[in-house]
Amino acid sequence: MTRAISLRDVTKTFPKNVVAVDRLSLDIAPGEFVVLLGPSGCGKSTVLRMIAGLEDITSGQLLLDGAYANHLPPGQRQLAMVFQDYALYPNMTSRQNISFPLRIEAPHEDGSPRVNEAARLLGIQDLLDRYPGQLSGGERQRVAMGRAIVRRPTAFLLDEPLSNLDAKLRNRLRAEIATLTRHLGVTTVYVTHDQSEAMSLGDTVAVMRDGLLQQIGSARDVYRLPDNVFVAAFVGTPRINLLRATVYAPLDGRMSIDFGTQRMQLPQPLSLDHQLLRVQMGRDITVGVRSEAVRIASPEEMRPSEALLNGVVQHVEFQGHESLIYVSTGARPAEVDGLEAPRPPSAGSRTRRATRSRMGRLLNRAFGAAPGRGSPAPGAAEAAEPPSPMPSGRVSDGLVVRAGMDVQPRIGERVPLLLDLDQLYVFDSDGRRICPAQGRVPSLDH
Repeated sequence: MTRAISLRDVTKTFPKNVVAVDRLSLDIAPGEFVVLLGPSGCGKSTVLRMIAGLEDITSGQLLLDGAYANHLPPGQRQLAMVFQDYALYPNMTSRQNISFPLRIEAPHEDGSPRVNEAARLLGIQDLLDRYPGQLSGGERQRVAMGRAIVRRPTAFLLDEPLSNLDAKLRNRLRAEIATLTRHLGVTTVYVTHDQSEAMSLGDTVAVMRDGLLQQIGSARDVYRLPDNVFVAAFVGTPRINLLRATVYAPLDGRMSIDFGTQRMQLPQPLSLDHQLLRVQMGRDITVGVRSEAVRIASPEEMRPSEALLNGVVQHVEFQGHESLIYVSTGARPAEVDGLEAPRPPSAGSRTRRATRSRMGRLLNRAFGAAPGRGSPAPGAAEAAEPPSPMPSGRVSDGLVVRAGMDVQPRIGERVPLLLDLDQLYVFDSDGRRICPAQGRVPSLDH
């Protein structure tokens, strides 16, 4: 048996008028795997605890299989919750921890068959007689999952169950959780701040920010068609490149996007998406481009749907099958509030200042106006005098470009960047998506 979960305009307010969740509505179908994704403090765990009955709902309705459930105590909701910190009893063996809910519900029944079945599903038969202190982090989390499975709940509620594990074990358990929930066919609500987990696990991903639901959809749809700049920045690894810009749309010339140090011309005739940009003439916009939508190649290889920028290589991360190349274009990076907590200043500022100074000189040489230079070729980037002050030279200030094994630029080298305009995102000054236009989904083909 599995169950449908519905939230109707649910709000949770803590003392001193702290609103943790604000009018959230969400429908979860029976057997669906839904991931609540967002940064720490956005309210996703509070949503899970309200579903479980561990937090009271300030206003709004919780429906379980269509029935009003705000008043039901946790024990009557037939839901099983797995916590981030395992929450195992240290003086009980794994067998006793797993069977504990059964002993509470039916003290006189033998729960051994159900315990053994849960242990078999999780591959922990050999760990049943060990205490939590004798188990690794991954083994403890499996025992915690076994305690949830043995109850045969109508839904699983998983609150960042893998965040305390190392990366390799996290990846393995992630695959095991996906396989297990598909096998059991139980409705699952999974909370995480790790977008890699969200993209790989969920049938549906719900992105939250400051207690508000930002977007809900399949992982693929949330990635390729974000509703706003926050969703675009939060979903995807590496993070989408976001640059500040303005639209330049003269009546008697070609439309272009001005990044301050360079101007990227848009090909004629203008696509529907780019025609929508005319109303943004002179306004601040944010341009987003994912790393797979940029390539380092000669301008002679430029396709009709591409536009040219120039940049200086700052850093190269070798990934084996590919490299991540950080390229500074001299453009201003766009800041998105709420993605992560600000970091305090660290030591070594003198070294960083010297590095920024050297990078500034490189950028001056790269983007400074060259005497005698002719007009740019169609679709080319127009190099303008760089603004003062120059970009800081930090790696985070540049574009991140995915490149194959055949591309091996040197640090400090000036390189041409070909941007796929079919995969270009544009957001207005309020962070709302302008391009792609509603009803058009950009291709993910490289």
